[in-house]
Amino acid sequence: MTLSDLAALTGLSWDTVKDIVKARLEKDYGHPRLKELKRLSIDEIYVGRRKKFYTLVIDLDSGRIVWVAHGRGSDSLRKFWRALRLSKARIEAVSMDMSPAYWSAVLEHLPEAAIVFDRFHITKLVNEKLDDLRREMVREATGPMQQTVKGVRYRLLMRRDNVDESRLPQLQAALKHNEPLNTGYLLKEALNLLWEQPSYAQMKSYLHQWCAWAMESGVRQMQQLGKTLLGHASGILAWWQHRISNGRMEGINNKIKTLLRQTYGLRDERFFTLKLYALHHSRLTLLG
Repeated sequence: MTLSDLAALTGLSWDTVKDIVKARLEKDYGHPRLKELKRLSIDEIYVGRRKKFYTLVIDLDSGRIVWVAHGRGSDSLRKFWRALRLSKARIEAVSMDMSPAYWSAVLEHLPEAAIVFDRFHITKLVNEKLDDLRREMVREATGPMQQTVKGVRYRLLMRRDNVDESRLPQLQAALKHNEPLNTGYLLKEALNLLWEQPSYAQMKSYLHQWCAWAMESGVRQMQQLGKTLLGHASGILAWWQHRISNGRMEGINNKIKTLLRQTYGLRDERFFTLKLYALHHSRLTLLG
């Protein structure tokens, strides 16, 4: 129930209900347990124009949020590293996007932990590059060729196996008449096979082969991506041993959005933080 519903039901003021709930949350979740942590995920969430970004650390084994800090980047994690040291937790691996700030912070504070770059972030990155290429071609194309590129964005970014059969002719027409777009699309589809390689050695070989294809493609966006992936190869290949990603963060983001809609925003930052710590035990439903 929302705080307003509880206030109406009990006859108490909204502030009194919030103070009671906050006190209970503080007792149950005010001091997250860090000692047993082994595998972490670090990411940031956007909660609106007023508060903007929060950095979250998630225990990948339980799915619970174990650290919340306002802001993003290495500064937002400064107190977390101290708390982690005091807990004497032994972290084996950390999943994150390819943010230099998080990467350098983990290297400094958890030198023994493996860094795993999130595969979904890499997939998102190649989709962004392909979409940038599509927009470039829409601007440069004229006449009938321009029409073939328009309206195919979502089908272009979807895995080919997921494209509806009835929509394939439109996608095929766009690729047939736009060679750079076809090259970028084939590279995008080929990158998905990276995580399906049967051994570490084959995954490593495939990554270097894909980057070579990208560099030789003549497509600027894919060449840029090839350089980026080569520079982050160790973290990409670490997935073979640890098999972790930020995928759980998506479900948590959806819960946070529901929480914010249910409460119309939470101005008390500590109360908001405690609600996030309790999120893995929550069952949120929008009523009315």
